[in-house]
Amino acid sequence: MHRATACKGAASALAALIALISAPLAARPLTIDDVVMLSRIGAPVVSADGRWLVWAQRETDLAANKGRYDLWKLDLSRRDARPTTLAAAPETNEKNPQIVGETVYFSSDSGGEDAVWAVPITGGTPHRVTDFMGGMNGFKVAPTGDRILIWADRKAGAPTLEPALEKKSPYAGDARVYDQLFVRHWDAWSNHERQQLFVVPFAGGAAPGNGRAIVGGLVGDTPSRPFGDSEELAWSPDGRTVYFAMREAGRIEALSTNLDIFAAPADGSRAPINLTAGNKATDTQPSVSPDGRKLAWLAMRRPGYEADRQVLTVRDLATGQTTSLTERWDRSIGSIAWAHDSASLYVTAGDTQETPLWRVDARSGAVTRLTGDGTVAAVAVTRSGAIVSMNSLTAPDDFYRITDRRAAPQRLTAVNAGRLAGIDLPQVTKFHFNGAQGDTVWGYAVKPHDAAAKVPIAYVVHGGPQSTSNNSWSYRWNPALFAGAGYGLVAVDFHGSTGYGQAFTDSIRNNWGGWPLDDLQKGLAAAAQQFSWLDEKNVCALGPSFGGYMMNWIEGRWPDRFKCIVQHDGIFDMRAVAYETEELWFPEWDYGGVAYHEDPAAFEKWNPVNHVDKWKTPQLVITGEKDYRIPYSQGIAAFTALQRRNIPSRLLVFPNENHWVLTPQNSRRWYGEVIGWLDRWTGKAAR
Repeated sequence: MHRATACKGAASALAALIALISAPLAARPLTIDDVVMLSRIGAPVVSADGRWLVWAQRETDLAANKGRYDLWKLDLSRRDARPTTLAAAPETNEKNPQIVGETVYFSSDSGGEDAVWAVPITGGTPHRVTDFMGGMNGFKVAPTGDRILIWADRKAGAPTLEPALEKKSPYAGDARVYDQLFVRHWDAWSNHERQQLFVVPFAGGAAPGNGRAIVGGLVGDTPSRPFGDSEELAWSPDGRTVYFAMREAGRIEALSTNLDIFAAPADGSRAPINLTAGNKATDTQPSVSPDGRKLAWLAMRRPGYEADRQVLTVRDLATGQTTSLTERWDRSIGSIAWAHDSASLYVTAGDTQETPLWRVDARSGAVTRLTGDGTVAAVAVTRSGAIVSMNSLTAPDDFYRITDRRAAPQRLTAVNAGRLAGIDLPQVTKFHFNGAQGDTVWGYAVKPHDAAAKVPIAYVVHGGPQSTSNNSWSYRWNPALFAGAGYGLVAVDFHGSTGYGQAFTDSIRNNWGGWPLDDLQKGLAAAAQQFSWLDEKNVCALGPSFGGYMMNWIEGRWPDRFKCIVQHDGIFDMRAVAYETEELWFPEWDYGGVAYHEDPAAFEKWNPVNHVDKWKTPQLVITGEKDYRIPYSQGIAAFTALQRRNIPSRLLVFPNENHWVLTPQNSRRWYGEVIGWLDRWTGKAAR
């Protein structure tokens, strides 16, 4: 049975919660157990009248090795209000809240399958809204409250949500059979189902039946796989049209980044219309203005390039006229949300290791920065501005109110105040230096709180490669945790990183082991020179994904610098990865837009396997068996190379993890192994 109760352990006022963080308790460093047990807030959802803030919050069940989600709410009309639970059934996950009128709709796995449930925003007993079988992946209630958009895995072309009867092969065995790519994607083998859209009529508090498919004859996944979600779908204000992003599945889907924006009638009366057919690159995140007159989305320009600049694009729905609103702003936008008056949009975009909130004028494209340091992770629009979730390198997410560009964000919650009380968090300092080609390159150094003398260095190289070591909280590769273990963490945004203009991001193409390595060499020297508390003679290097590739590259091309290396899911042999990875546009774009057989030299130029004869640094190799982006065989190959050269090495394999380590117990094991490896080779273990 569901319940809605106040959180009895909450402090009486927000001020007391915030003060608790700095209370003079017995100070101690941050540990992995602290981080694993932190509460994690989801995206904010605000009622139309601006009174209620609702969100899903994850708590860790360490014994069960999983997270559990409940719904929380905050009365924004009261200064002294504190968060209370809205739906929190034991052994049940309540997620993905949406508010329509006075009702909060959410997904619940009560009974074993996800379905849509509802509860009054003021509290009460939740009830189930949908009754179809087979589960779902997400939903959006129409603004008019008379339809629900469902996305769920079903056989391609399924007319309704009703699960199809399994057709068994006349041949014995359990073989998988495929005629085209994708064979597997991210962490799952294809089962010939597609994530598709269905609309279920909704009236009288119930949405019975299996609904109707609205994607027509299109074959593809919407939202897109593996990371697409509700931001790729939008209702029109009148509830008559659904806009969605989809990459149509061609013969070689694994080569295409061509998502398009489609418009489909909610009643399924005609086939969807492709609104962006002229652009062969990515179009995504459709968003309709509150007045219903304009459609905004993010558009890339270059086919096959997943890290191209995302430009805010707006279409007049009456005339069809399209404007690239931020064409002249050299930043790539990450998310968009229309302001309440339809005159501007709120966007997030990386900028020099920060991810602020910006306002973009819907007519001129003029951009105004609204927040300073830190990362804005999610945005909900209000009549007077926005509510955002925001974090930094030393603080997990909390909610803030943004009302005016001249006013500082107003903090609304301190969700983890109690858990962080008495913990000495590190000091973070940005620095810059002249990197490859004389370009300015940025980085940061994270100093342990009690560093009284020189500390060993953990030199972390980010993945991507088109990504950033930005000012954000992370549950994987958390810099504050390394500082808590006594290491001075240093990270550099080498050529190829985002937040510095598209040319800087593009510069890593055909250049994986070139300018980025030059930046890393100069960056470590610059950090050691600028921060006297760093022990430049006692350094270990670490990295995941592209950072893992760089660890293998460093083994052969910078072999005498580090006491040890930690390589997580890194490429060891470019030739093998070119044929084993699932999203083929990833290696092919970065190596000149060709397949391996068309230009082997382009791949071999930066191939770590070609320099194994120079390897000598002790290395910890980590991989997940469900990693299909950089298959675990790459980790085994690297470990074999280390063992054959009699280099001290250790292999850590997670059978049920993908490219990331996500479960609580495995996360604790990961940090234990990594910090233990650093301690062993920096000499900290013997102290």
